[in-house]
Amino acid sequence: MKTPQTHPLGDELASTERTRLRRMKNKARTARSDLDAILAAGFVCHLGVLVDGTPRVVPTVYGATADALFFHGSVATPSLMRAPEAEVCVTVTHVDGVVLARSLFEHSVNFRSAMVYGVPRLVENEDEKLEGLRVVTEQAAPGQWDYARRPNRKELAATSLLALGLNEASVKVRTGPPDDAGSEDAALGLWAGVLPLHAVPGAPVPDPALPEGIALPPHLRR
Repeated sequence: MKTPQTHPLGDELASTERTRLRRMKNKARTARSDLDAILAAGFVCHLGVLVDGTPRVVPTVYGATADALFFHGSVATPSLMRAPEAEVCVTVTHVDGVVLARSLFEHSVNFRSAMVYGVPRLVENEDEKLEGLRVVTEQAAPGQWDYARRPNRKELAATSLLALGLNEASVKVRTGPPDDAGSEDAALGLWAGVLPLHAVPGAPVPDPALPEGIALPPHLRR
C-alpha cells in the first residue's frame, strides 16, 4: 500500500484575522488541497503592494510549489523591488461561469479564488533562482524549460525573483445554479442557469520569422 504523502504545511489552511471569511462563509474552503488545485490551474496572479504609500496591483506570471509561490519581473519594477520590505497580497482567480438568475439581484459568478498574504523573500542564490524560474516557466508551458535556452548570468542579474510562503492563505469557491429557485421570482417564467466559461489553449501560431522546417516541439503538440 502506498504511504499517503504529508503536505509540508499541513492538510488544513490556518485561520487568521486576514483569511477568515466574515460574509458568505459557505464559500470558504479550508483544505490545503483546494489551494493547491487553484494555484496549479493558473499561471497569472495579481500582486497587491504599497509603493510609496500608493496601492498597486500588478499582474505577473507565477509558479507554485507545495509551500511557496515564485513570481518575477525586471529588477527595475518598483513594486517587485519594494515587495520584500512589506506585506503583500497575491490573488489568483478562475472564472468558471456566469450565473444568470431570474432577478438581477441574484446574478452571480461561479469562481475559484485564492488570496495569499505575507512578506515575500528576494531569491538571490543562483541555484534557487534557476529552480524558481523553472517552476514559473513550467507552470505556464510544461516542457518549455528543457526545450528553450536557459537564462544566462546577465539575464539572471536583470530579473528579480520573489518567493512567497503559503502559510497564510484564504480560498473561496462558488459553484452551482442561481439561488432564487425557491423565491417568488421562480414564477416569472424566465430562463435561469449557468453560462459556463472555459479557458483552453488554441492552436500554436508560429513566429513569422521562423525558418521553414522547424517543427512544433512534442510538448506543445500535447
